[in-house]
Amino acid sequence: MAAHVTDIVPDSQHRGLLSLFPPGPRMFASLARFDRPIGWWLLFWPGAWAVALAGGLVERWGLILWLLLGSIAMRGAGCVYNDIVDRDLDASVERTRDRPLASGAVSAKAAWAWLLALCLIGLVVLLQLHGPAAIVSVAAIAPVAAYPFMKRITWWPQAWLGLVFSWAALVGWTETWGALTLPGVTLYAGTIFWVVGYDTIYALQDREDDALVGIRSSALALGRHVHAGVGTCYALAVALWAAAVWQVRADPVALLALLPVAVHLAWQVATLRPDDGAGALHRFRANRTAGMLMFLACVVVGTRI
Repeated sequence: MAAHVTDIVPDSQHRGLLSLFPPGPRMFASLARFDRPIGWWLLFWPGAWAVALAGGLVERWGLILWLLLGSIAMRGAGCVYNDIVDRDLDASVERTRDRPLASGAVSAKAAWAWLLALCLIGLVVLLQLHGPAAIVSVAAIAPVAAYPFMKRITWWPQAWLGLVFSWAALVGWTETWGALTLPGVTLYAGTIFWVVGYDTIYALQDREDDALVGIRSSALALGRHVHAGVGTCYALAVALWAAAVWQVRADPVALLALLPVAVHLAWQVATLRPDDGAGALHRFRANRTAGMLMFLACVVVGTRI
C-alpha cells in the first residue's frame, strides 16, 4: 500500500484515502482532484449564498444539494480539461509534474472519456433547473473553456477564474428568484474579487516555477505588493457583498451579518507571508471557512421569520 502513496500529488489533502484505491481508479480520482475538496467547496459556496440571500433556503434546500453535486462534478471536469490543455506546462512545474496526465499515468484519450462522464453528471444537474437558470448555466461553457489559456495571454488569469468560479451565484439567484436581478449580479461581482484574492494567495506557491516556464499570474504581477493586492480584492468583495445585502434588506443591522467573514478575510491578509508556500496554501484553504461564514450571513439576511 505504501508504494502507491508516491503516485499522489504533493498537495493532496487526503493521501490516506486515495492510497486505498487501486492504481487505475486512484489516478482518475486524482485527475478530478477528488482528493482536494477545497476546489468544489469554493465553486459551490457562491451558489449556496445566492439561494440563501434570495430567501430560498427553506423552500429550495433541494436546489442547494443539486448545486453541491454539480460543483463536485463540474469542478472535476474543469480540472480534467485544464490538465489536458496544460499537461506540458504541468510537467515543468514541481508542484504539478506528478499529476496523472503530466506524468503519463493517464492517457489523453482516457482523460477525455473521464471528462465526458463528469459532464454527463453536470447535465443531470442542469436538467433540474428551470429555463432561465439553465440558460445562465449554459452561458458559462465559453468562459470555462477559455480559462486554461488565460495564463498564457494575461498576467491576471485569476480575474478570469473569478468570472468562472463565481458563476454559481448567477445560477442560484436566477433559479431561486425566477430572474437574474440586481442583487444577484452584485453578489456575483463581489465574489469575483474574492476569487481573485484567494487564487492570488494560491499562486504564491508557484511563483518561481511560473517565472521560469513563462506562466503568468497575479502573484507575479503584484510582486512585493501582494498584501495590498489581496487586501484590495477582499475589501472590494466585502463592499459589493454589503451592497447586495442592502439591495435585499436595506437595514444597517443586516450589514453586521458580514462582520465575521470580513474579519476572517482580514486575518488572511494580515498573516500572509508571500515566501511561505505552506502558509499560503493554508490561508487559501481557509476560504472554505470564509464561504461558510458568508453563507451564514446570507441565511440571516435572506430568511424571513
